Amino acid sequence: MGSGPSLDERDYVRGGATQTAVKILVVGHFAVGKTTFIGAISEIAPLSTEETMTRAAEAVDDLKGVDGKTTTTVAMDFGRLTISDQVVLYLFGTPGQQRFVQMWEDMARGALGALVLVDPERLADSFAVIDLIEQYGLDYAIAVNRFDGSPLREEQALREALDLLDDTPVVTCDARDERSSAQALITLVRHLQERAH
Repeated sequence: MGSGPSLDERDYVRGGATQTAVKILVVGHFAVGKTTFIGAISEIAPLSTEETMTRAAEAVDDLKGVDGKTTTTVAMDFGRLTISDQVVLYLFGTPGQQRFVQMWEDMARGALGALVLVDPERLADSFAVIDLIEQYGLDYAIAVNRFDGSPLREEQALREALDLLDDTPVVTCDARDERSSAQALITLVRHLQERAH
């Protein structure tokens, strides 16, 4: 695997600040944009475990609808986003393939919530992801990643297709865009705050 940049604690903790660290999972099915999302929003150089896909993966991973994908996450992605003087989000991106699901349990420990990225053209691929997040007892928000050329879907149709509770937030984002991605995370954080009160 390629190695990321060498970082020390000062890269992750602001000196002299009293902050609350919040662990957030960024989850979703294979090739939905989790690595792109964390890369677009992280205020530090993100840790990424992207590796070139091999022919062996073709027999295991469903590549339907993901033409041109040449790399995949094999462990996790990690980034940081400070949203106020008091709160810093530590973002953990999970691999999307079914064969990596066992890692999710460890990554879910200590997480306050999850942002579930969804491809509007592959909604059925999100069912297993949402089931896992609910199994781990995490509150979550849905972020519909708008891919180039994908049609805009009505929120109510998405809610029905994903069988969501009425209070589960649904937002649209572009995982490549920092502002759009930040808004999706802010929506999740507000939801978590509401659930805590």
